[in-house]
This record gives sequence, structure tokens and C-alpha cells, in this order.
Amino acid sequence: MKIVFLGTNGWYSTETGNTACVLVDTKKYYIVFDAGDGIYKLDNYITSNKPIYLFLSHFHLEHIFGLHILNKFKFKQTIQVYGQKGTKKILNHLLQHPFTVPLDKLPVKVEVNELSEGMHKIPFPVVCKLLLHADPCFGYRVELDGKTITYCTDTGICDNGLELAKNADILIHECAHKLGQFNEKWPHTNPQEAAELAKNANVKQLVLFHFSAAIYKSLEERKQAERGARAIFKNTLAAIDGMELNI
Repeated sequence: MKIVFLGTNGWYSTETGNTACVLVDTKKYYIVFDAGDGIYKLDNYITSNKPIYLFLSHFHLEHIFGLHILNKFKFKQTIQVYGQKGTKKILNHLLQHPFTVPLDKLPVKVEVNELSEGMHKIPFPVVCKLLLHADPCFGYRVELDGKTITYCTDTGICDNGLELAKNADILIHECAHKLGQFNEKWPHTNPQEAAELAKNANVKQLVLFHFSAAIYKSLEERKQAERGARAIFKNTLAAIDGMELNI
């Protein structure tokens, strides 16, 4: 199984990276988390006809505005999009004139599906739970090829995040804030908090990503976050665009 980080910024793209998009290449499926503008790189990595599943965390624009790039793709297989209740209505409004090419006019077939909180099999096991954010946001836990991957972005520390992460092989967790930063009115996570969560959840590896573009202005600042997190949870990496992990 290979994980490719196509976009690792939060809020907007800069020279440090594009906005959130993560590809998981498994034996039978392509799994994509979020549709920030990093999604434009997807056709560099999707090279077979394995089914494509795209999971959206929430509707803040930096996580969905990459969907207007779908017109670029010529995949033969359908892209199955999954999100929380209300996803169909919002995407049918956004992916329409005068904003972009409508869903039914794309060169690739797209089907939009909605999930409630809890366990689903589609056909692999997926657990989705609401996280702590200003607007409803799903975290995901998927089990494939004997591995468990947890994806939590745009969240403060919460019980649902801990439950999703428990004993995961890899926890991909947001790190919008810097060491010691905290904002109760706009819940996000700093490196120490993410590391404590990884430690308490007994995960094997923590990957920090979704670095706020307004706060993290250089890749060296991400390295500082990585070092701060490693003081608590040793097996921590700070993601950058193009980074690939084999697990």
C-alpha cells in the first residue's frame, strides 16, 4: 500500500504546497481523501482501472474546490464520491453553471453518495465520525490490505478523533496551528496535541499535514512542528507535497 500526499496546505495554496488531497493506492482500490486543488495531480498516479473512492471531510472550499478540476480527468472508471448528509445538494449546486462544468457533462463518470456517522462497508470497511470543528466535518477510518488508516483534518482534539485513531497503522492528522497555539473559537490542532493523540491512541505512525498557509510559511517551520511532536511521539513525520509512504 502506498500513500501519496498531493496537497498538504490548509486554507490556500502557496509555494509550500497545494490544499488538502491524499491518495491511498491499495491492491484493489484507489482511495482519495479530500478534493483540495492538489487533486489535479491525481492522473499522475492513477494508472490502472481500479475503482476510485473519494471521501470528503467537509464543505470548506479548500477541501472541495479541486472538484472543478474533474473535467481534466479521462478515467474509464467511475469516481465514487462520499460525504456527510447534504453532500449531494451542495455538490449539485457547486458543480454547475455558472461555476464549473456540471457533473453530468464531465468526461469522467461521478456518483455522489452520502454517509451517516458509523460503520459502513462500501465494499471495504469505513468508519466516519464528526470531529470538533466550526462546521460539521467527518474524520474517516478505513481498513484495507490488512492496514488501518485514519484521516482527521480540520479538528480540535476530541473523543471521536481518538476513537477513529485507536491502534491505526497510520494517523494522518491536521496541524494547522504551531507549537503552543490554540484557538477555542476555531478548533484546529497543534503539533503537541496531535502527538498526544497519537500516543494515547497507540498508533504506529503519525503524519502531520494540513498546515495553515497563513501560519506555516516555510517547510522549515513544518520541520519545527515535526521536532516538537517527536518529543512526545517519536514516529512522527511532517508531510510535504509529493511525499510517498509505503506501509
